[in-house]
Amino acid sequence: MDLRRITDDFSVSPQIECEDVADIAAAGFRSILCNRPDDEELGQCAYDDVAKAAADAGLAVRSVPIISGRVTPEDAQAFRAALEEMPKPILAYCRSGTRCTMLWSIASFGALDPDQIVSAAADAGYDVSGLVRQLQQKG
Repeated sequence: MDLRRITDDFSVSPQIECEDVADIAAAGFRSILCNRPDDEELGQCAYDDVAKAAADAGLAVRSVPIISGRVTPEDAQAFRAALEEMPKPILAYCRSGTRCTMLWSIASFGALDPDQIVSAAADAGYDVSGLVRQLQQKG
């Protein structure tokens, strides 16, 4: 697993497998947030299978599937709600972790300084500077 810490309460990862869930729980996570639609890629672990493994491990789990490159205002709101409602710390996953990081950046915009958002994402290996500039221009 490639767990990347964004904040103390939020980390991201590429696609996880059911057998990863015990290690995720052992790492101290209390929730798993899936941002990947099922069948996006041949052979990916289905959300329902991850959800069952998470429930068996005592973790909260939620799916907010986002089609890559197509984040709607409703998607962003559903992601914000998940961040607010789910027990922390949360591990979010998608194909590479980028989508989750972008969603976190959108959700955090206005609550955190833009430079903090860019820095936290960069420390985890993601470049959201262009996204943050777009958010700033929309004002």
